[in-house]
Amino acid sequence: MNLRGVDLNLLVILDALLQEAHVSRAAARLNLSQPATSSALDRCRHLFQDPLLERAGSRMRLTPKAEALRQPLRQVLEDMAAVLEAPTPPLSALQQTVRLVMADHPATLAAPALHAALARSAPGLTLVLLPWLSAAAALEALERGSADLAVSVFPAPAPDFRREELLREDYRVVMRQDHPAAAGFGLESWLAWPHVLVSASGATQGPLDEALAHRGLRRRIGMVVPSFLMVPPLLAGSMLIALLPSRCLPPGPGWAVFPPPLAVEGFPLHLAWHRRRDGDAGVRHVATLLRGLLR
Repeated sequence: MNLRGVDLNLLVILDALLQEAHVSRAAARLNLSQPATSSALDRCRHLFQDPLLERAGSRMRLTPKAEALRQPLRQVLEDMAAVLEAPTPPLSALQQTVRLVMADHPATLAAPALHAALARSAPGLTLVLLPWLSAAAALEALERGSADLAVSVFPAPAPDFRREELLREDYRVVMRQDHPAAAGFGLESWLAWPHVLVSASGATQGPLDEALAHRGLRRRIGMVVPSFLMVPPLLAGSMLIALLPSRCLPPGPGWAVFPPPLAVEGFPLHLAWHRRRDGDAGVRHVATLLRGLLR
């Protein structure tokens, strides 16, 4: 028998029918209507290919097959209840793998602290950081079940997904400290030099280009790279200028950093997962740590 085609709620109703040997009493016990309980009995008869309850004078009695089902059915339901009510093991006892998709720069920033926190709280949990492709690919991985959590900028999700905002990011202009544009920095000097653009898809325009176009301006893209980690060496050894999220600025001295000379809208960073992971203790724990680290 293929269990995927069986409504397991029928077994709960059948258990009450076999215990009571009476449709009305079983209905009252389950807080169901008598017609609904009678309909369920008909479906159980079809499922087991047996009358199960048959009339004997003014009473109903169990058929031999129903008598044989009573104890095994009760045991199955008790076992199911035990599984559903089983206590969640403590974090220290978890033995599982959690797969996380996020872009390289936030992953680089968060990974050491995330590992340290997991080593203290859930040493049996293995965290897998998956390669970043795009927000759409991350959502597809959550849908397929090949990823458990994702961090990115996500549109309003479908009902099967959960999404929460971790932080809001804004932009900064960065160049090497001795760049000619750094002296008397402004819109004109900013646009006079080539820019480096970070795009995982290879796009040659970003949010800034739309803002410039509204003013009849444009910039020259000197190079497009797929990773924020590639930007600092490029800036250090060239005349390139970058517009970066504030949390992606290169660390240390040697950089000139300015607010953009014209308004460039920032963006939210989201944490997302599929609702089938709502009850997963390991996934919930990693999500909690990410909230603390990225916020």
